[in-house]
Amino acid sequence: MLTASALALLALGAYAVLCAASPFGNCRKCDGIGAIPTTTRTHRPKPPKICRRCHGHGKRLRIGRRLHNHGRDIHHAGTRPNPSQGR
Repeated sequence: MLTASALALLALGAYAVLCAASPFGNCRKCDGIGAIPTTTRTHRPKPPKICRRCHGHGKRLRIGRRLHNHGRDIHHAGTRPNPSQGR
């Protein structure tokens, strides 16, 4: 039980370091290409469609980084400004 908990904490820590070092990962829908190849029934070549998930960039914000940014925004909105600092 202790080993499983330690491994889970280690994996969570490694993912947190990954999100801090590289906040963007490849899009899972287009595999980081930014476009999705299209075909028709007649198999005529068509221009590829731009990926709707990543909007053609090929990168998406990781879930852990998205959670971090959301928590930071909530903390920033909920804290009062320090009156001793200059305006």
